[in-house]
Amino acid sequence: MTDLSSFPISNKWPARHPDRIQLYSLPTPNGVKISIMLEETGLPYEPHLVSFETNDQMSPEFLSLNPNNKIPAILDPAGPGGKPLPLFESGAILIYLADKSGKFMPQDPAGRYETIQWLMFQMGGIGPIFGQLGFFHKFAGKEYEDKRPRDRYVAESKRLLGVLNQRLAERTWIMRDTYTIADIAIFPWVRNLIGFYEAGDLVAIADFPHVTRALNAFLARPAVARGLVIPKRG
Repeated sequence: MTDLSSFPISNKWPARHPDRIQLYSLPTPNGVKISIMLEETGLPYEPHLVSFETNDQMSPEFLSLNPNNKIPAILDPAGPGGKPLPLFESGAILIYLADKSGKFMPQDPAGRYETIQWLMFQMGGIGPIFGQLGFFHKFAGKEYEDKRPRDRYVAESKRLLGVLNQRLAERTWIMRDTYTIADIAIFPWVRNLIGFYEAGDLVAIADFPHVTRALNAFLARPAVARGLVIPKRG
């Protein structure tokens, strides 16, 4: 049996199945990227809930795996060379899992880099911008009388949705007819924008029909439906 005792995180979240990928996460847009990917690939894994309510992400055990105190993070007991691999940052984890499973990443070099390009588009644009819009629209920012910060992120969110809409106008998925990690990265954030953040009307989501069509196709996938609620909240 695999021994993960040398990793402090295993003290706070003991592994019942130490031979499986250990997932430390929360069902947020970034978190569900990885649970969806794991469900899609069929790689064996064991999820652990990192509760923000009790500041689990600031615990010494979690920081030993991710010093940036953000979810998700994984610990793969069977990493490269058969050695355990701890990994954080959702984009890096998606690439790793795609390589490990041989799924959801084009095998030709040009297609691979084009997919990573769109993954970076999500990491550098959609995630941060949609997240800021959520803050200024739904959370503490809604109390600010000055709406210029909110409107700045509304405008940029619309621009990003426009980029996506144009990309999807003649394609089923980001990478044409092939479902990839780019879709797994992007659509949880689109879902969150118009769902949890309640900003659909604010960004005029009806003006982006190709985005909503692809989002609905994404949400209809059984692995996505499962991954969206993993880890289960207590």
